[in-house]
Amino acid sequence: MSKFEFNKINVRAIFNLTNTGYLRKWLTVSVLVGIVAGLASILFYLAIQYCTQLFLGFGAGYFPPTSGGEVSQTVASGPLRIWAIPIITTLGGLISGLIVYKWAPEAEGHGTDAAINAFHNKDGFIRRRVPIIKIIASAITIGSGGSAGREGPVALVGAGFGSAIADVFKLSNRDRRIALAIGIGAGIGSIFKSPLGGALLSTAILYRRDFEVYALLPSFISSIVGYTIFASWAGWDPIFTIGSGLVYHRSQELLGYIVLGVACGLFGTLYGRSFYWIRDLFKKLRIPNYFKPALGGLLVGMIGIFLPQVMGSGYGWMQYAIDGNYTALPILIMLGLIFAKIAATGFSIGSGGSGGVFAPGLFIGGMVGGIVWYILHSSASVAQFIPATPAAFVIVGMMGLFGGIAKAPLPIMIMVSEMTGSYFLLAPCMVTVFITYFMTRGSYIYEHQVDSRSHSPAHRSEYTVPLLKKITIGEIMQRPVATISPEESLATLADLMKEKKVDAVPVLEGRYLVGIIANLDLVRISESKWQEIAVRDVMIKKLVVGYSYELLFEALTRMNENNISHLPIIQKNHPGVLVGFITLNDITSSYTLPSDI
Repeated sequence: MSKFEFNKINVRAIFNLTNTGYLRKWLTVSVLVGIVAGLASILFYLAIQYCTQLFLGFGAGYFPPTSGGEVSQTVASGPLRIWAIPIITTLGGLISGLIVYKWAPEAEGHGTDAAINAFHNKDGFIRRRVPIIKIIASAITIGSGGSAGREGPVALVGAGFGSAIADVFKLSNRDRRIALAIGIGAGIGSIFKSPLGGALLSTAILYRRDFEVYALLPSFISSIVGYTIFASWAGWDPIFTIGSGLVYHRSQELLGYIVLGVACGLFGTLYGRSFYWIRDLFKKLRIPNYFKPALGGLLVGMIGIFLPQVMGSGYGWMQYAIDGNYTALPILIMLGLIFAKIAATGFSIGSGGSGGVFAPGLFIGGMVGGIVWYILHSSASVAQFIPATPAAFVIVGMMGLFGGIAKAPLPIMIMVSEMTGSYFLLAPCMVTVFITYFMTRGSYIYEHQVDSRSHSPAHRSEYTVPLLKKITIGEIMQRPVATISPEESLATLADLMKEKKVDAVPVLEGRYLVGIIANLDLVRISESKWQEIAVRDVMIKKLVVGYSYELLFEALTRMNENNISHLPIIQKNHPGVLVGFITLNDITSSYTLPSDI
């Protein structure tokens, strides 16, 4: 199967989901999830504004700039009380840590990954309090200067409500997972004013090389509902504003985008690996967990004294980069901000603070794009290979870096296009994202993503049964087999099991199978009597057997029906002649799929 090929069964299912029951169920769930996601996005946005004014504004006299499409636009102003920044970031981290670890420890870190984990490993179940705690803690983290984004909290809110409504309607575990996935898309699509990108992201963010196709159609509905509600309040303009003339119409510019892709690949790898390296360092600290975000906040505050641009989500500074405002954002500052933002995000979220990693990823990619453009533009010999203004490189850098490290290139390209209101750069962006995706293939920012549906516990049964119907017993059965005579003592049997490291042994009389004895049969008898009792007196004589030409599915069914974990394999034409042996572990090992499926 191709890495990006949809499973035929699932594709066919998409086109069969037009029955009335399906539409009624998912139309209801999708609309409800979309409404909650849209309202939660408004609430979260207001909470961030309030916390920013309270902590950074009132405390440090610092009001971070906002992007051109924000509800209330502000321009850059330096902190009036620089000395207060570490105090404020530390206090914010402490409050956030106390709230999270007191009431919902699973809300720490970046919420999107928690939702991904719930999908794969918890049947889509999220505790009801988690989304509420996530919004409060994240607003405090971001508002007090923590380097974090909005997408994680709203994704977890949407996912949490999807999980809750699935329980209210008594849906199956499978449907609960789908409801969780569409909640992720609705939350992200609403707060970023990106309905199509959010819907696509809900299907792709769960995997590194696959899509959750069953969530696609309901995600379209929930995402557009959430977006409509949020945009009706916040305005319909894209988050970022761009100038006119942002087009791609010169083929030689692709060379510049190739260079940008390489740069994004390098810094994307640094971002992903640094984040988890810092996270692991904080996990090793022997201090109470609720103090760790305070320590992370202190470190962010120390960086913020010199580079206040790293604090918060950074949308205003991305807007300056798009505008090519090298006065407000000098090139050396942009270079420093790449490394500072990587470190600050690790300190803020990796310490156990609460927030998303999407906005920091866009910030880093945007700064990389601005620097690459500036370097190439400074050389007369290569200036012809790049656009006249940095906006295109900043936007493509945002798409490329996070699209690669998040393992969701297509949705991120669509999202950033919607966030900037321009699709003119999709062609060169495809080049940049491909290079970044390839270069970051060993790195990631969402650790609970799995490679594909075949690797997810949520889909294990869909892949194991078809596979077990293609493999025969003869292909994996054990040969040669450890056997024992019925006249031997149980003590000899115990030594054989220990030596061969097996739990069951066929009993042969000459060439013929006459019984089987398992470790459970042995331990029922006192060890002091093992030397006196023969295998014949304990062995199971009523045999359940298999044949080498049978399928593994038949073997597994037979073992389940008889409540056994082993199966002797005999010849068809010579009943009783043992040719092999198979255990339940042999079968389960056989459907550990290769990584390229």
